[in-house]
Amino acid sequence: MKKFFQSVRGKLFLTLCVVIIMIIAFLVIINNSVLESFYYYSKKNASLEAFDFINQNIENPQIHDFGLELEKLSLTNNFDIIIKNGEEKVYATNQDFSGDFGEIPEVKYDVTYNVFRQDDIMFSNQNLSIRKLQDKKNGLNFILLMGTLNNGNTLYIRMPITLIKESVEISNKLLYLIAIIAVVLGGIAITWITERFTKPIEELNDIANKMANLDFTKKYKIQDNNDEIDELGNSINIVSLKLEDTIRQLRNYNMELERDIEEKSKIDEMRKQFISDVSHELKTPIALIQGYSEGLIENVNRDEESRKFYADVILDEANKMDQLVKKLLELMKLEYGEREFHDSQFDLLELIQEIIRNSKVMLEEQNIQVKLKAKGPVLVFADSFYIEQVVRNYFTNAIKNIKKMNGKKKIEISLKEVKEKNTVKVSVFNTGERIAEENLSRIWTRFYKVDKSRNRNSGGTGIGLALVKAIMNQYGTDFGVENKKDGVEFYFEVKVA
Repeated sequence: MKKFFQSVRGKLFLTLCVVIIMIIAFLVIINNSVLESFYYYSKKNASLEAFDFINQNIENPQIHDFGLELEKLSLTNNFDIIIKNGEEKVYATNQDFSGDFGEIPEVKYDVTYNVFRQDDIMFSNQNLSIRKLQDKKNGLNFILLMGTLNNGNTLYIRMPITLIKESVEISNKLLYLIAIIAVVLGGIAITWITERFTKPIEELNDIANKMANLDFTKKYKIQDNNDEIDELGNSINIVSLKLEDTIRQLRNYNMELERDIEEKSKIDEMRKQFISDVSHELKTPIALIQGYSEGLIENVNRDEESRKFYADVILDEANKMDQLVKKLLELMKLEYGEREFHDSQFDLLELIQEIIRNSKVMLEEQNIQVKLKAKGPVLVFADSFYIEQVVRNYFTNAIKNIKKMNGKKKIEISLKEVKEKNTVKVSVFNTGERIAEENLSRIWTRFYKVDKSRNRNSGGTGIGLALVKAIMNQYGTDFGVENKKDGVEFYFEVKVA
């Protein structure tokens, strides 16, 4: 209820009720103070007009039946009319005045009249007077006009009047009834009217609330009324569009700024990571190069063979450092999206066979058997350079970690089509020790080595599998490692052409 009276609709309803009550109160005051006077004023004027009419037409030769005219005048104004001549005899009248008419001051009749109390004189001049009289016997009130006509006759006009106070009370009751009806009908009307006005205002308020929450989807529908509400709705629509456009631009600028900041952060992170990795991994080769260089300078070994050995060690470590730095740079660019992939169709089986051929000497030295399970050609769609990096890392990793099982060192490479994914799954299995379960997820981290005791000559850089992870993340296809019965199997998937 409180919310209703605080609304525009409630305020308009209250305003209407107050206005109606004030108008009715004003009418009641006017009714009580003016009606009685106005009533007597109207009766007085009616009697004066009747006197003038009779005075002018009593001897008019054009009026053949003057009694009929008096009858009309009497019926029209509810008068009793009597005209007497100088001998106090009735000259003309509108009806038979048998019975009590009353005693007229200063005039005597040949009939008996009840005595009337003389009241206020309403009007008086040389020819006539108008007075208010009260019949004490019957409790009736009258207005009596008594005047002398131009022909010397005396005119009496008697007008019965109702109790004006009773009329005022009746009138006030009518006004009260009108007030109640007006409030009810006004309430219905104001409810209908305010519904038309408050509904668009509520809609505008809802739009404004949504705009405050940065929601600019709702717009005000113009009603083509060309009024202030339509103008306000149009203005809000314009503001909404401008705000929406401005906020969209700000968001775009903010996104660009965030991308710039993120890019700068990536570059800083890459620089820090690169420095950290290089400083960590280059300690050993730098120490070796430094030690053997000092040995050469100080001529620790004077024979040619020893000096050549020192020089070979320095060159070998330098090559390893060069390879490490190149791989680190490549890994950084892959991880931070700085590399572009140039995908094309190529035969994956032919690529794997080429890698095996290039490793023939190493395989023969270690007496490793390689078995390739595939039916060619196997056409895939990817960047052949990076897919070769993945296969080569898996194959090199298998050679480095292979061990005899059942008297054999064996590597099996298989290619299987995964139809539901539209991919080819490449698996590289080598016989050897299984990887501990807690290390299966760690081996993809740069520089992580399962065998801590592995020497530097066969241990690699420790970033090969990290490169594989970075490449496969770019393609979004599946890759991983699984422990098998007699060894370990690495796998990855690539899209079919």
